[in-house]
Amino acid sequence: MARIEILDGEIEYELLGPKDGTAIVLTPGGRFSKDVPGLRPLAEHLANGGMRVLLWDRPNTGSSDVAFWGRSESHMRADVLAALLKKLDLAPCIIAGGSGGARDSILTVIEHPEVATRLVTWSIVGGVYSTISLAGVYVLPNINTAGALGIEGVIEMPEWKTLIEANPRNRERILSLGTEGFTEIMLRWLNAYVPKPGQTIPGVPDEDFENITVPTLIIRGGERDLSHPKRTSYEVFCLIHGSKIVDPPWPEDAWERAVQASARGRGNIFDPWVQAGPMILDFCGVR
Repeated sequence: MARIEILDGEIEYELLGPKDGTAIVLTPGGRFSKDVPGLRPLAEHLANGGMRVLLWDRPNTGSSDVAFWGRSESHMRADVLAALLKKLDLAPCIIAGGSGGARDSILTVIEHPEVATRLVTWSIVGGVYSTISLAGVYVLPNINTAGALGIEGVIEMPEWKTLIEANPRNRERILSLGTEGFTEIMLRWLNAYVPKPGQTIPGVPDEDFENITVPTLIIRGGERDLSHPKRTSYEVFCLIHGSKIVDPPWPEDAWERAVQASARGRGNIFDPWVQAGPMILDFCGVR
């Protein structure tokens, strides 16, 4: 584990695999940290295959500093990731991520093409149901709490309280925004989760995909996966010239099964991801 100052905050990260291996950064979804179950087995598989794997706690996850700026939360994270890769002397490298991490990865390549050699994405979020669901999980509760209880109530919310316990610096970083400042940011981030024509993935105009020119692998969403629709994967495939789309290495209902198992305390939603390891190694030309 290590920490490094990036832009306006500290980022916690970890490197696995041989120092001379082909570099790849893995980004999970949601506001999950690099230690979320399911991510490390994939990272270890790639490291054992000879790759240099970067795991990182994005701002607002794990032990990194919280950050509240940017057109959307994913735009902010894309800027941070690009700066992190440059500071660690890992750029350019392979940018890879699933679910919300797919969106963060796509935006990193769009906004900072100089840091990418390839792009690998899976379980891409899109469509009305999953986009609105994200707003209901990550933004609306914050706006409602700030309105009812002020910024002092916000720091008592479980998601922020957990981040403050992991990194006490985060308490003052949140309080310093004030109720109005925090609400203004949340309202701006909310806009990304309003489904709009011409935006296949939340907050990203379709024309921005023209900036992606690196070889791209898309592992499509499951047949009936409402959170990561199969249709969205194909739409992204159409938007990225020369990209490759493949069937998932896990069952079509793997996401639904993983969600059910997680709800019963018998696994994690990202447990199937390790099955993508051989596919990623092949695409990256490592084996």
